[in-house]
Amino acid sequence: MRSVVLDVGETLIDETRVWSRWADRLGVPRLTLLGVLGGMAALDRSYADAFEAVRPGFDLSAELAAWHRDDPDGLRENFDADDLYPDVRPGLAALREAGFQVIVAGNQPRQAYDALVAMDLPVDGIHTSDGWGVAKPDPGFFAKVAAVAGHAPEEILYVGDRLDNDVLPAARAGMRTALIRRGPWGYLHAERPEAARCDLVVDGLPELAARLV
Repeated sequence: MRSVVLDVGETLIDETRVWSRWADRLGVPRLTLLGVLGGMAALDRSYADAFEAVRPGFDLSAELAAWHRDDPDGLRENFDADDLYPDVRPGLAALREAGFQVIVAGNQPRQAYDALVAMDLPVDGIHTSDGWGVAKPDPGFFAKVAAVAGHAPEEILYVGDRLDNDVLPAARAGMRTALIRRGPWGYLHAERPEAARCDLVVDGLPELAARLV
């Protein structure tokens, strides 16, 4: 294995503050929205379904536009370096020190690329679904991963917090996979029988680096 490619949300980024701001915006208790998100994870339903549950008829695009008008200088639905999990920098550095090419590639909007670049992470490349024009779990996303890595799929380990979006489609693309137990999807999916199809299940990036050496 020559390349380690990592998802973003709940792999590198702790989304607690993002979802807490969403709860405040929607006028519901933070625990309510976080709990509904967990329920959607358990039911294999989407983030959009969580919004619809707490606000029927919710229009994401319209709400984002209104939020930008109301708070143009705030983080709103975005993240910054304060949202990195504490083990991310040392974990990424350990992977590179072990000789692996390290790439970040996840389903993220355009502004997330700038936020990730600004963090000056110890990685060899950063890519987003918006920049590529294709999103997970589409096979085209994983074809892009292989292309930017410059290695055969079997030489790439894809790391993410979800079976449906990360691990299983990466495996179908011929890659090796690691499921990280972070966030509601990560913990719930690690309990499923399909998690046995992962090459690794880990609790953090330093553990991942140690198990790959």
